[in-house]
Amino acid sequence: MSTIRLTVGQAVVRYLSSQYTERDGDQRRFIRGMFGIFGHGNVAGIGQALLQNEIAPDEGEDRLEYWHGRNEQGMVHAAAAYAKAANRLETLAVTTSVGPGALNMVTGAALATTNRVPVLLFPSDIFANRAPDPVLQQLEDFSNPDVSVNDAFRPVSKFWDRVNRPEQLMVALPRAMRVLTDPAETGAATICLPEDVQVEAYDWPLEFFAKKVWHVARPRPDRDALARAVAAIRGATKPLVIAGGGVIYSGASDELREFSSATGIPVADTHAGKGAINWDHPQAVGGVGSTGSGSGNALAEEADLVIGIGTRYSDFTTASQTQFKNPQVRFVNVNVGAFDAAKQGATMVVGDARETLAELTDALAGHRVDDDWAERTRSEVEAWQRITDECYHRDHGPLPAQTEVFGALNELMGDDDVVINAAGSMPGDLQALWRARTPVQYHVEYAFSTMGYEIPAALGVKMALPDSEVVAIVGDGTYQMLPMELATIVQERAKVIVVLLQNHGYASIGSLSESHGSQRFGTKFRMRDAHGAVTDEPVPVDLAANARSWGVDVIEVGTIAEFREAYAAAVQSDKATLIHIETDLTGPNPPGTSWWDVPVAPVSRLDSTRRAHAEYVEAVKAQRRFF
Repeated sequence: MSTIRLTVGQAVVRYLSSQYTERDGDQRRFIRGMFGIFGHGNVAGIGQALLQNEIAPDEGEDRLEYWHGRNEQGMVHAAAAYAKAANRLETLAVTTSVGPGALNMVTGAALATTNRVPVLLFPSDIFANRAPDPVLQQLEDFSNPDVSVNDAFRPVSKFWDRVNRPEQLMVALPRAMRVLTDPAETGAATICLPEDVQVEAYDWPLEFFAKKVWHVARPRPDRDALARAVAAIRGATKPLVIAGGGVIYSGASDELREFSSATGIPVADTHAGKGAINWDHPQAVGGVGSTGSGSGNALAEEADLVIGIGTRYSDFTTASQTQFKNPQVRFVNVNVGAFDAAKQGATMVVGDARETLAELTDALAGHRVDDDWAERTRSEVEAWQRITDECYHRDHGPLPAQTEVFGALNELMGDDDVVINAAGSMPGDLQALWRARTPVQYHVEYAFSTMGYEIPAALGVKMALPDSEVVAIVGDGTYQMLPMELATIVQERAKVIVVLLQNHGYASIGSLSESHGSQRFGTKFRMRDAHGAVTDEPVPVDLAANARSWGVDVIEVGTIAEFREAYAAAVQSDKATLIHIETDLTGPNPPGTSWWDVPVAPVSRLDSTRRAHAEYVEAVKAQRRFF
């Protein structure tokens, strides 16, 4: 057997460069490259291997690109966003040093796993030979010297391993690839690399580095399961589809449109599924759940059959199990993963969304919803579109409402441009109002809802979709969490647009606090006086100046008309641009049409808390358990 002598770090780089995915005849590199921040844990290991791959590759060795990030969490966010934009058929790897650098990736790993998107992580680890014990940045476990901070990745990873000997890599890497390319199991794959093992040399079989194509399956549904679903749909008088991210990842938008057009069944969407059906399709009814549209939620309350396609039923989708109010409601779930297909006590159809929708459409030939349900769908959608227009064009003052900014963007952005958001009140407004025309246009991370995601995500999405205008919307709270990848964006000459809404506080949590009796406590950025009391004086930060310091162009505006002009200028520019606009901290936001379970203290000396608790006791009565 032919062999080649490489270090473990060099073997990792060479192996990753030869991994491909294939679906429907479309073959592509699975791991395009690696983000990394180097420290003593990886600078001479994977760092050396990446350098060698760039300037002195072996004959037949493919290039693995390298990008220098600024924050470990941010690098994982960029990789996850890249994978999401690539429909999980491509992703990026991330390497860090030991200790704090590694731990900084844990939040990103949880985000990827919760969102079911693949990322490959290589946190460096403590010495396997334990000679320098404790090594710099090692957290010692007094009873188990094999434990390191990297064990924190176990609960947030779909695959986890620690490579303590070179030959173990030949087991770890293929197993990680299998998980990453499996639509039902994908998430973060973490391979911990002790810093001494990274530089160990080994005679590797050349066969290990041969081109490997991972075929992404489209499992077809079981015949009997499909028949049960068909019977349930034919027996329903008020069916409703909830389209989740699985529809988009499967590339099933055409099939969803054909299914809904043929049957007349209305289609609501989750955050991950928005855009799976175009907003102006006759059966599209908008978002559903705690931050959904009035039209989607009104139909969900009446539905006697909910057909979940590629959704994991988060508590926002189910409005904490209060959204589906029909006592006779039943569920049919189409999902590539049995774990999600079984939720809500559903009739399970385990299969690829595209294949299953096509088979359902054929099996339901000639079947169509009653005219009354079709008319109900039409009237609810018309009513909510009027509300959307009002929210988009409020002419609110003296500071504009953030919904006016969203309206301008929705009207200005192209079909294949991408809006990015993740946390705060913005995802709620966006799910309720945004009119997504294509599956790529709406990129909101609301599974882990991670503040700080948006700016690094813009880099990842732009890398995956270089011809799209990529727009990250951030509040001042989110901006202060993770702005440093702006430097990476500038470094990589990535043309992205960041829209920064400055409102001097946390709009979402402030509203939640007020509605739950806590009077917006701790949700405004305000100065203290000489005696330590909080005042009404805003903290004098200059986020526009801060953004300029990272190297991006900044345009400061005060009105929606000026914002529209600034956006046009940003589109014409070939540089990354941040548009800064002040908005009203207190809204107004779209009218709420659903509920979310946030418990309220039952005992309090505050009248506001006592009133909120009384309201909570009444609201929670609507909560149901679907087994």
